[in-house]
Amino acid sequence: MIWPADRLTRFEVARLVGARALQIALGAPILVKTEETLNPIELAKLEFKNKIIPITVKRKLPSGEEVVIDMRKAIENWLAEHGGEI
Repeated sequence: MIWPADRLTRFEVARLVGARALQIALGAPILVKTEETLNPIELAKLEFKNKIIPITVKRKLPSGEEVVIDMRKAIENWLAEHGGEI
């Protein structure tokens, strides 16, 4: 079975949030405005929830083809399926 192109696996979500948190910790610009002082992981989660995480997911299919995931739609589906939780 090939995973749908508009869905993220829990492993992809963990990788996205972790990679973005590392970028933030190393000084990357924060793309979400907040008055609170948050740690990089919380900031990455907030960016994820606001669908502005600047990372692309490519999946390599068994046929060798690479599929680029529509992140906005995939994140919307994740949040809808999981009640907004990460």
